Amino acid sequence: MHQEFEWIEEIAPDMVEIVAQRYTILRYIFWTGPVGRRTLSQELGFTERFLRTETDFLKRQGLLATTRSGMIITIKGREVIQGLRGIMDQLAGIRQLEKKLASFLGIDRCFIVAGDSDEQKKVIGSMGKLVDESLEALLPEGRNVIAVMGGTTMATVADCLTPHLAEKRELLFVPARGGLGESPQIQANNVSAKMALRTGGKHRALYVPEQLSEEAYEPLLKEPSIQKVISLIRNSDAVIHSVGDALEMAERRGMSAQVIAMLRRTHAVGEAFGYFFDEEGKIVYKIPRIGLQLEDLTKMECVIAVAGGFSKSKAIAAYMKHAPRQTCLVTDAGAANSILKK
Repeated sequence: MHQEFEWIEEIAPDMVEIVAQRYTILRYIFWTGPVGRRTLSQELGFTERFLRTETDFLKRQGLLATTRSGMIITIKGREVIQGLRGIMDQLAGIRQLEKKLASFLGIDRCFIVAGDSDEQKKVIGSMGKLVDESLEALLPEGRNVIAVMGGTTMATVADCLTPHLAEKRELLFVPARGGLGESPQIQANNVSAKMALRTGGKHRALYVPEQLSEEAYEPLLKEPSIQKVISLIRNSDAVIHSVGDALEMAERRGMSAQVIAMLRRTHAVGEAFGYFFDEEGKIVYKIPRIGLQLEDLTKMECVIAVAGGFSKSKAIAAYMKHAPRQTCLVTDAGAANSILKK
């Protein structure tokens, strides 16, 4: 397909440029709508006069609609965006990078957005939108129980989910693990609740304290209310989670100085699901927590990992040595290029 576009460009160079520009406009409105023409002009670098002409055309085609709050994408517009994504990404070289990274990491698929979230925080929002699109494509119709991890990245992902995800689906969001030593806004309970609110789904909470001993967890596991939620978590249809830098996560959770020193000594680089990994993927430490374990991922049909930025490349590569084959990694070009250079 890429070569065919090159041939088209030879005889009608303006055609590819126009398609790319209109796709960019549609995609941005899909991500941020409702949005006004002035904001669109500032963000995309197009003149308002040019945008007026192009958006009027897209409205006549039934791809955009205007509300009091600004322009929004229609259902037909969403279908066009999803249909063109493969072609447009191929033109930008993203699709080839996705395949190369998936093969390198030994997982089924990768989706990559342009940029580096270390340098541009809005790139995380782009990844969040891609998670919404991925879930819409991967989740079957009917009932779906989705386990969700906490963290700043996941909180941003939650803000990006849309009600379209619940069309022909009954969604139940549950926290993937027990409590974390983090601020309430980014704990898994609140993130899963936000995802339910954004999509029109339901959620169940799991209230257990952080960093208890295994002996202290045993009586909690016997509580009927906790058992019911744990059963939902362990038998989830899908999981959405992030991958963190080991030392950053340890410090953010208020772990002891002795544990942090041990993580430094063992050269821990990444963390996911309470497991800490060194650069070779070896598990060097595990936080005892109630909820989803690494081995539970193997039986899930949909596993979405979300992490980006050059600084997280080692953490992502380390975790992926344990990720099940059916994992879908949503990341950015900053992390992807760094991983592939190793």
